[in-house]
Amino acid sequence: MAATAVVDRIPAAAAATVVDRNSMATEAPLAPVTVERKVRTDLEISLPKPYMARALTAPDTDHPNGTPGHRHYGMSVMQQHVAFFDQDDNGIIYPWETYAGLRQIGFNMIVSLIMAVVINGGLSYATLPGWIPSPFLPIYIYNIHKSKHGSDSGTYDTEGRYMPVNLENIFSKYARTVPDKLTFGELWDMTEGNRNAFDLFGWIASKMEWGILYILARDEEGFLSKEAIRRCFDGSLFEYCAKMHMGAESKMG
Repeated sequence: MAATAVVDRIPAAAAATVVDRNSMATEAPLAPVTVERKVRTDLEISLPKPYMARALTAPDTDHPNGTPGHRHYGMSVMQQHVAFFDQDDNGIIYPWETYAGLRQIGFNMIVSLIMAVVINGGLSYATLPGWIPSPFLPIYIYNIHKSKHGSDSGTYDTEGRYMPVNLENIFSKYARTVPDKLTFGELWDMTEGNRNAFDLFGWIASKMEWGILYILARDEEGFLSKEAIRRCFDGSLFEYCAKMHMGAESKMG
């Protein structure tokens, strides 16, 4: 009787093991896309609570405390992302300030003018404190979270916090050539993979944003690094690019 009881318990234990394993599975046999676009399962080794949204810092596995030396001034990560373009620090970004910021980080006059009109034209109304549009197209940093669009990477949440796991998953899903860098083709694949149905504005905005970042921060080999992307999210990349561009101009002068 005892032997029979032991035999009866073995299939039950095996079944429980299968159930436990399935409950943590990240790939589904009948959904090949879950195999193709893998997600990280080892993040907690080097990054505490990677699934917890961060309000003030933009950490990754290499920088668990965010960007060294970067001050947040009490702003959310999404607010920090745009704060560089607030040239007079009054909490409002006008098109001419966007233009000035783009010039500071190295874009030419024509591109900066076009981008300033497009960026402020696309984001202004969602951030306004009231319902009446402004002809001056101001972007209110206080409400920048309201300008979050669909078909994005999900690295910002709807309140403007930063989701470390979603940054890491960009690379586990789409980086095929170098583990922590993206080619232009891989970047394009990411924007295609993030598309939400019938979200025309999100499709265009996502491709434009990532395209601008690629032009700005790609390296000599044509890769966009994880570090550049991470620092774009907290805005410290723009400060760095402005310093580098100013240094280059000084040398030329």
